[in-house]
Amino acid sequence: MGLKMRAKIEEYINKKYNPLQEYPWKDAPNHTTFKHKNNLKWFALIMEVKYEKLNIDKEGYVNVINLKNIPEMIGGLRKENGILPAYHMNKEHWITVLLDGTVSMNTICNLIDVSYDLTIK
Repeated sequence: MGLKMRAKIEEYINKKYNPLQEYPWKDAPNHTTFKHKNNLKWFALIMEVKYEKLNIDKEGYVNVINLKNIPEMIGGLRKENGILPAYHMNKEHWITVLLDGTVSMNTICNLIDVSYDLTIK
């Protein structure tokens, strides 16, 4: 499910926003950023990380997406299954969303749209 969902998310982002997509880290080839072409600000980061790094008691790796959101909304969002404090990002402004089927495609797309809008300015 994870790779299939990741591919769908990347397709959604690229079709809707035509961003600058980069793979900036040689030691992490499965990490990709999505940036606005006008200001080069990130609005999404997709990574493959160990579950244990996310404080999830499970073996193996999971694809996740980091997205910016409104600070007042983040606390409520993190109460939802599959939405976590941001991994390697500012936890007040960013969230990490599991791409393993826990969170619906529709919800993820809505969160991407919010992140895009918040970072375009």
